[in-house]
Amino acid sequence: MNYTRWTVVCLLASVPFAWYVLERRSTTPVVRFASFNAALNRAEPGALLRELRGGTSEQGRRIAEIVQRQAVDVLLLCELDRDAAAEAAMVFAREYLRVPQNGQLPIVFEFVFAPPVNTGEPSGLDLDDDGKVGGAADAFGYGAFPGQYGMALLSRHPILLDQVRTFQTLSWAAMPGALRPAGVYTDAEWNALRLSSKTHIDVPIGIGERGRGGRVVHALCSHPTPPVFDGPEDRNGCRNHDEIRFWVDYLTPARSGWIRDDAGKAGGLGDDEQFVVLGDLNCDPHDGDARREALQQLLAHPRVFDPLPRSDGGELYAIRQLGANSGQRGDAACDTGDFPDEPGKGPGNLRIDYALPSRAFKVPRSGVYWPNPIRPEAKLCEASDHRLVFVDVALR
Repeated sequence: MNYTRWTVVCLLASVPFAWYVLERRSTTPVVRFASFNAALNRAEPGALLRELRGGTSEQGRRIAEIVQRQAVDVLLLCELDRDAAAEAAMVFAREYLRVPQNGQLPIVFEFVFAPPVNTGEPSGLDLDDDGKVGGAADAFGYGAFPGQYGMALLSRHPILLDQVRTFQTLSWAAMPGALRPAGVYTDAEWNALRLSSKTHIDVPIGIGERGRGGRVVHALCSHPTPPVFDGPEDRNGCRNHDEIRFWVDYLTPARSGWIRDDAGKAGGLGDDEQFVVLGDLNCDPHDGDARREALQQLLAHPRVFDPLPRSDGGELYAIRQLGANSGQRGDAACDTGDFPDEPGKGPGNLRIDYALPSRAFKVPRSGVYWPNPIRPEAKLCEASDHRLVFVDVALR
């Protein structure tokens, strides 16, 4: 009787995993999209590339193992320093993700797109009013050198490079109703500023047996500035809000006429196009210091589905760490960032990383990689203060 009972228990326990495997291998393609702020940023240009070469970076190995454990198909990495040749992203894909980490299956990301970003890009203006031109605070996006805190999209499916749209140089002032920080910028500075602190990108990905002629899913990627590290003028809070609002307008044809990409093409994403919004948006829908109106509009957008990805660890860590977490209104199981918890000095843990698919998709699964703290793999999460968030989309 005991053997029979345990056999039944084991069979029932295996059903969710078996169902997941069958979904991923069915004739209906299921593609896993993920966003992960990997915290692979360094203080000097070229330092990350030197560290990654040879596949010996301990942080790089842990980040790669997390990605491999989640069997990701399309991955946005935030805070991956970009060198002039975008080599760091390719080295990471080749020497870490293609290599089994701690017994995990390797992932071959054949396609890599790592665009130039505004962080560290000199503006030629004294934006911080210190009487000098130059330095991290005077760049178009805060950064000590061009490419710091960069981003890269890695894909197992073809990236349709001839259809990619980038919005690195889009003017902040061009946005109707932009939240211009009061009393901060002269008219000349305001008109010269760029909306994106890094860049916004629309990357079409071809999925299916027919390759380029198959289904196309647009990866809509960004990494808005944190809404802190400023003063009562809230310049970063205003910019964070408007960087997120960009996607609201981009997905709304009646509101997208002001948008113009770096190649000069105007408008947003067509009504019949499918997408996944990816990124560290640095905004929680309930907690923290951000102006959350734009994020709430995005989450409630009629074209966007919020699967509310969850983890076991998020809630358990919030209870274990207490502090600022005890007064939060959001569901801690949805948290993706592990931040200082001392009240008055840190926001506590927040949901700030997103993978938001089109409503047109069937979404069989989503989640946040934040294991229970008693599990040995929980140590992997020490590699970044963010957690990988994923969503599976079924291309019906």
